[in-house]
Amino acid sequence: MTGSGTTSPRDPQPAAMTNSEAFSRERWAALGDPTFVDLSGPDVERLVATGEPVSLEEVRDVYVPLSQFLALLAGITRTAHERIDTFLAASPTVTPFIVGIAGSVAVGKSTTARLLQALLVHGPVRPTVELLTTDGFLYPNIELERRGLMGRKGFPESYDQRTLLDTLAALRRGDSEVTAPVYSHVAYDIVPDQVQVLRRPDMVIVEGLNVLQVNTQGGASEGGVVSDFFDLSIYVDAAEADLARWFGERLVTLRSTVLTEPRAYFHRLAALSDQELAEAADHIWSEINLVNLRENIAPTRGRAHLVLEKDGDHRVHRVLFRRP
Repeated sequence: MTGSGTTSPRDPQPAAMTNSEAFSRERWAALGDPTFVDLSGPDVERLVATGEPVSLEEVRDVYVPLSQFLALLAGITRTAHERIDTFLAASPTVTPFIVGIAGSVAVGKSTTARLLQALLVHGPVRPTVELLTTDGFLYPNIELERRGLMGRKGFPESYDQRTLLDTLAALRRGDSEVTAPVYSHVAYDIVPDQVQVLRRPDMVIVEGLNVLQVNTQGGASEGGVVSDFFDLSIYVDAAEADLARWFGERLVTLRSTVLTEPRAYFHRLAALSDQELAEAADHIWSEINLVNLRENIAPTRGRAHLVLEKDGDHRVHRVLFRRP
């Protein structure tokens, strides 16, 4: 089931993005160079998340210009750092260009991150680009249970903000090797004894629900907040009704795929009827995801440098840009 292709009514009072310039889809697409990089249909299918209908046209109209823009900004930033080091008579620093991607559950953050990574690494500059998801910085389930936070998983207080900030600080310092914890969506938990290793990448894309959060309920300290480390931040936006529908459709797809695995945390959902699954999806969305969206995620929209506004069928119909 897909949307009508028309734009859903905007939800009341979205976080305003001040001093921004709006680009229609057509105007934004015209900024891109179609020869910058070319992904095939199978490439796109491999990169998109479960249930997200992203076409080659979408990639060329929206994500190619965006990847070109990121490559441009990364080059400018790198040159600026080199000139500052020269002026200060300091040793050259190797620090990545860091992009943050925020937005609701089911809006397409991970797909946006993977598409941008693929386009950048296959572009003319071919930088090394690492993806860092904040899911890896959730407290392990045993700790969430100890704190009484299993029902608040994904809310700001369920993350180990200190470790996330330390990881980003190490990347910004240019440490030769930085490790990050790994999260399994099948097990719905941190993977013990497994880490992601980042070795001085040129770019890092940090994707997560609350990466633009300022009030982290005790998580932030003298180390600042996550977005302090971003050179550019992106918010992926859609109407609440579309998000709820996409979340339900994703559960339907997962029921017949990964949830069939006995080791899957939500394996019990695989045995539900269509009606029972729809009711479960509605409960999870309204009692958890929608609350988190309204209280913590949507209010950060106005802090982003760039907003991708989606219509009812996952097509980006407008781009808002605020200069860093």
